[in-house]
Amino acid sequence: MLRRAIVPVLATALGLAPQAALGAQAPPDDPPVPGTQLPVVAHTLGNGMTFLVLERRQSPTVALVVHYPVGSVNEHLGNTGIAHVVEHMLFKGTEEIGTTNRVLEAPLLAAIDAARDSMVAEAARSRSDPAAVRRLRARVAALEDSARAYVISNEFDHILSTEGAQGLNATTSHEATRYFVELPANRIELWFALESDRMANPVFREFFTELDVVREERRMRLESSPGGILQAAFLATAFQVHPYGVPVIGHAADLDAMTRPQAVEYFQSYYGAGNAVAAIVGDVDADQVIRLAEEYFAPVPAGREPPPVLAREPVQSGERRITVEFEAEPRLLMGWRAVSILHEDAPALSMLASLLTAGRTTRLYRRLIAGDRSAIQVAAYLGPGTLHPRLFTISAVPRSPHTTEEIERAILEEIEAIRDTPPDQRALTRIQNQYRAGEFRRLSSNLQLAMQIAESEASLGDWRETFRLSRRMADVTPEDVQRVARQYLNPSTRTVAVMVRRGSR
Repeated sequence: MLRRAIVPVLATALGLAPQAALGAQAPPDDPPVPGTQLPVVAHTLGNGMTFLVLERRQSPTVALVVHYPVGSVNEHLGNTGIAHVVEHMLFKGTEEIGTTNRVLEAPLLAAIDAARDSMVAEAARSRSDPAAVRRLRARVAALEDSARAYVISNEFDHILSTEGAQGLNATTSHEATRYFVELPANRIELWFALESDRMANPVFREFFTELDVVREERRMRLESSPGGILQAAFLATAFQVHPYGVPVIGHAADLDAMTRPQAVEYFQSYYGAGNAVAAIVGDVDADQVIRLAEEYFAPVPAGREPPPVLAREPVQSGERRITVEFEAEPRLLMGWRAVSILHEDAPALSMLASLLTAGRTTRLYRRLIAGDRSAIQVAAYLGPGTLHPRLFTISAVPRSPHTTEEIERAILEEIEAIRDTPPDQRALTRIQNQYRAGEFRRLSSNLQLAMQIAESEASLGDWRETFRLSRRMADVTPEDVQRVARQYLNPSTRTVAVMVRRGSR
């Protein structure tokens, strides 16, 4: 049905007649929390895919998001980076999109896979033959050149852009993969046709060419970026068991050995309709959206749930330190073992981070940047990820001739001051007002709102929960901040990573 339906859809103008609005009021909160009262209509297909529809008539546009709760934490050593690779590959087209002749293309892709498998197997041998590896690599490249003759590059993007799409993109994080775009509201059926087609019938063409793109991205963001290098070393030191210690983009060796069938199998297993949440926000009619959802997405296979994350970081019984040498200015990362976003102490820790660096009146900004001008950058945050125990992290870049040692001492002194004396209530109120303003700003953007409710539904089980978690910041007291500073920010759970210029030690 999906492959049959897409051809006439692409050939028509897709004008949609307006219908009466439909809204389902969420159960009331006590007291009401901004966002939880939005008239979101939820609809779940028989295959498990959930649609969240919010009618907003401010402009004739619509934001569309598909969120999969599958990310790098669901990988294991040997296939790290595969979620990010899958994200890239879904822009390569389908059985009908992105190719001039699927019948002639298919056997070439199979031949590429066979040559690549032989190359990976030969390279993995303890006494591999470098000449054989080179020959097989050249064969893979030659076959890809032959297959490329049938490729229509970026056709998926071109079709949507021609119809007025804006911001077509995707992201992969530790815990999610999401695809998003904004369209004129009268082109919504085009999105249903294309998105359901690539969920049901993707073709991972130009796979090894795209792997080169991913490797280059890794080199730029991780291997040649001072911040990326230090961050990777910092997380690997802090998380020695949990997958938070592995970069989302994966290990270079795993990318080098990855095969197309491996990526296809991973997609077919965990990126089915049963794991997908679609959020559609804008000038739409909920009845019509549900009808289109049933027509286009109901036939898509459900897939399997992603593998559970069973790894648990063992108790840390002492400070960990690592020094990274690189041709760059010094910088510092300090992190303490903390909690997931669902933990009761998460709001107080978020408030502590904001009190330290969220604005020009905060403690570390006043001391390090506006005061003694010993740093050019300082930030405090919780991460990586959200759903598993994270780190309370402070990053800083000293201003020459000041050193990371000076910055570290100053940071610890400010933390100790909070441990000794609760922060001023006026400072908390200022941060809480900023959070409230942020709540309303998020409501003003269709795309941000669609991303937020999709993530909340997929990861937390209820699209309203993200608003409730944000509102918990209003309940944080100065004593709460002091308590979490005492409980979590102590030397025995601290990890420190310092970058120094190569040869300076």
